[in-house]
Amino acid sequence: MTRSVETVRGAIVALLVAMAAGSVLVIVAGGSPLEVWRTLLTSTLGDRASLGQVIFRATPLVFTGLAVAVPLRAGLFNIGAEGQLTAAALTCAVVAALVPSSTPAVLAIGAAVATAMATGAAVGATTGALRVYRGAHEVIVAILLNAIIAGVALWLGNRSLFVGEATRTATIVPGAVLPSLGFAGSSASWSFVGAVITAGIIFWLLARTTAGFVWTATGRNLDAARAAGLPVDRARVSSMALAGALAGLAGAHFVLGHKHAYENGLGRGVGFVGIAVALLAQGNALAIVGSALLFGLLAQGGLGVAGLVPKELVDVLQAVVLLAAAITMRVRTRR
Repeated sequence: MTRSVETVRGAIVALLVAMAAGSVLVIVAGGSPLEVWRTLLTSTLGDRASLGQVIFRATPLVFTGLAVAVPLRAGLFNIGAEGQLTAAALTCAVVAALVPSSTPAVLAIGAAVATAMATGAAVGATTGALRVYRGAHEVIVAILLNAIIAGVALWLGNRSLFVGEATRTATIVPGAVLPSLGFAGSSASWSFVGAVITAGIIFWLLARTTAGFVWTATGRNLDAARAAGLPVDRARVSSMALAGALAGLAGAHFVLGHKHAYENGLGRGVGFVGIAVALLAQGNALAIVGSALLFGLLAQGGLGVAGLVPKELVDVLQAVVLLAAAITMRVRTRR
C-alpha cells in the first residue's frame, strides 16, 4: 500500500473517530447530533460567503502546516511558526506601507512577500542553527523565540510603528493589497491560490530533489546519513529556514490579504493549529491542503453551531482529530 493511500486512510479514520466522539459530546450537552452536523455544513458550505471564509481560514493553515512538515522530514519539530509568522507580518507591513504608492502591484506585493519570507527564514534558521551547532533543543528555543518576538514586536510598535491610539501599523499602499478571490462577503484572497501552488512546490521538492532526499535520509537515521557523507547539519538548518519562510507567507497573507496592516496578536494560534494540520496529513504536502480546509471548516462552522452547543466543542473536535491522527501514524510506524 502506497504512502499516499495510507495517509488518506489515516485521515478518514481520524475524521470518523472525531465525528463519533463529537456526536457523543453533543448528546451529553443535550443537543441533536444530526442538527449540529447539518448546521455546521450549511454554515460553511451553504453560500459563497461562508465558503469563502472557510478558504480564508484554511489559507494560513496551509502555510503553517507546511512549515511543520518540512522540518519533520529532517527529524526536527518546528513549534516556532507563531514567532516566525509574527516577525514576518510586522516587517511585511512596514515594507508594504513604505513603498511608493505609484509602485506597480507586482513589485509592491513581491517586495512585501520577499521581506516576509526572509524574516521568517531568519528566525527559523536561528532555531535550526542553535539546535545543530549548540545542542539547544529546537522546541525549547522556538518557545522562547515565540515569546521574545511577541514582546519585541509590541515594544517596537508602541515605540515607533503603531499609529494613533491603536496597536496597528500604518495601512499598506493600495498596490500591495492582494485581490479578492471573488467570494462576495468573505475575506478570501488570492493568497489561497498561492498556498496551493506552494504546497505543490514543496511536494515536488521533498519527493524529487536532492535536498528532499537529504532531508528524508537525515530524518530517518541521522547517524547513518552522516556516515554516508550527507551534509546533515546544513540540511537541518536549511529545513528550519524554509519552514520559517513558509510561516512568513502566512504572515503576509494576513497583512496583504486581510488586515492591510500589522495588528498586535495578528494570526495568533495559527502556528499551533498548523501542527495539527501537518500531523493529520502525516507530513504529505498535498494532503496538507485538504487538512487545512477541514480545520478551516471546523473553525468557521463553530460560529454556526455556537447557539446549539458550547463553542468549546469545536476545539474538542480538533483535539480528537489530532489524537486520532497521531495514534494512526504511530500504529503505521510500528507496523
